[in-house]
Amino acid sequence: MMAAVLEKAEHLVIREIDIKEYLSPHDVRIKITNVGICGSDMHYFKHGKIGPFIVKEPMVLGHEGSGIITETGSEVKTLKVGDCVCMEPGIPDNNSVASKRGIYNLDPDVKFWATPPVHGILRTSVIHPAEYTYKLPEAVSLEEGALVEPLAIGVHAATKACIKPGDIALVIGAGTIGIVTAFSALAGGCSNVIISDIRSEKLDIFKSNREIITINSSKENLHELVMDLSGGWGADIVFETSGNKKITETILDDICPSGKLVYIGMPADPVYFDIVKAQSREISIITIFRYAHVFPKAIALIGSGKIDVNRLITSRFAFKDCAEAFTNQLNPKAQSIKTMIQLTE
Repeated sequence: MMAAVLEKAEHLVIREIDIKEYLSPHDVRIKITNVGICGSDMHYFKHGKIGPFIVKEPMVLGHEGSGIITETGSEVKTLKVGDCVCMEPGIPDNNSVASKRGIYNLDPDVKFWATPPVHGILRTSVIHPAEYTYKLPEAVSLEEGALVEPLAIGVHAATKACIKPGDIALVIGAGTIGIVTAFSALAGGCSNVIISDIRSEKLDIFKSNREIITINSSKENLHELVMDLSGGWGADIVFETSGNKKITETILDDICPSGKLVYIGMPADPVYFDIVKAQSREISIITIFRYAHVFPKAIALIGSGKIDVNRLITSRFAFKDCAEAFTNQLNPKAQSIKTMIQLTE
């Protein structure tokens, strides 16, 4: 099949590749139509590694995707040829302790697309378990289907935060994950969501959401805004999505007593955290790693119109222009959010 193969850092080529995949009775074969470029894809493209995950041999990138089923295994009953679908990119061991406890995203042996040595889906077709393949309703396009995966992170975070109707949330960072987290927090019942970033251009996406308050934290006082909106009490929930280690030094100041701090962004290095300050106000600390059991909810939120993920897409490229798409993202425009690769005309 044809695929976008990372040969080495900053060297991506479209070429034929032989990937050994076999259709089991419980699998489906999917013609890939759309793939979003994720931050992790860019990290592999630029550096050839993320922490201990090193690209040691040519690897296909991409894990945010959608497509059309072209073949089904003999035991697949819920999907059929011609169905438009999106896919969870992680395949856990269903017999693992994590899976049996319902936290399959924490299975240490999960096989996750575009994580060395597992190939991603910037290719013409893929075989995937039907269990982690989801039919898209007519109201959800294939392009929107490719954005279910990043949205799932925001939905998972909002779910774990146990939002109560009327809560005030603060989201730090207006990258893709910060944006979908803000949308998810609002859909989950927050009366207001504040989202901060140091680039005003990224915040323009929220112009049509009056419940989402934006602030350029490099020019305005974020703490004053939080306190003003909350009557001096603080935000009920703070979602940290930036991964900026310096944020941790002041993040507790914006959370109300008995509030919640939800870590989604991953700092590159260990961070200082004032445990006593958190304890003295009984702040709950919640961590997020990918998602579990939320893809159907994310699809439903898009289909119902509660969340418009189309606003995330700031550029589109044909499959043949993958290398250009990745190279452009090395120095993205200030307003750039999500680049979508279209594998079909």
